Amino acid sequence: MTERTCAACDCELDATAISVNLGGKTVEVCCEDCAEQLKEAHAAAKHGKED
Repeated sequence: MTERTCAACDCELDATAISVNLGGKTVEVCCEDCAEQLKEAHAAAKHGKED
C-alpha cells in the first residue's frame, strides 16, 4: 500500500484529506491551514513570474 502524504507538511493523509487545485493540478493536504499555505505560496510564485 502506498502512503499518501500532505503536499504542504508531509504528514500522512487519512480520509479527511482536502483536495486543492493549483495551476491545473490537484494536490491533497491534511488540513485547511495547509490548504491555505499552498494557495498563498502558489499565488506568490505566480505573481513573481509576472514581474
